[in-house]
Amino acid sequence: MELSNLRPAAGSVHSDNFRRGRGHGSGNGKTAGKGHKGQKARSGAPRPGFEGGQMPLYRRLPKRGFKCRNSKEIVAINLSALEVFDNGATVDVDALIEKGIVKHPRDGVKILGNGELTKKLDVKVGAFSASAKEKIEALGGTAEVI
Repeated sequence: MELSNLRPAAGSVHSDNFRRGRGHGSGNGKTAGKGHKGQKARSGAPRPGFEGGQMPLYRRLPKRGFKCRNSKEIVAINLSALEVFDNGATVDVDALIEKGIVKHPRDGVKILGNGELTKKLDVKVGAFSASAKEKIEALGGTAEVI
């Protein structure tokens, strides 16, 4: 048995498109599946998460941390990772994704100066560290900010 082959037992799943409250003969008349009286039988039953006036769970648990809405997720790559490219190649975000160096950079890519580079490359990404830009241009390549 595999998870992709799981199916409910025959007859255990019912269609949800039947009409409620249409008489005894329909099998779902009178109380229309809501039982007798009580808060859940009435219209305007409490919202999800309401615990009858008790302090609800989402308010009992402490809040943790802070997420700045203006922060950016920039993927940092070392110069040594660019060695996989051929001499004279143009390196941009699409090329980095194609080679599997980055997956899905949300806000941009920055090249850092760690490691050695031995090839002349034309690199076009969002940002460079000063040492990375220096090393790329020392080999005759270009470091262009896009």
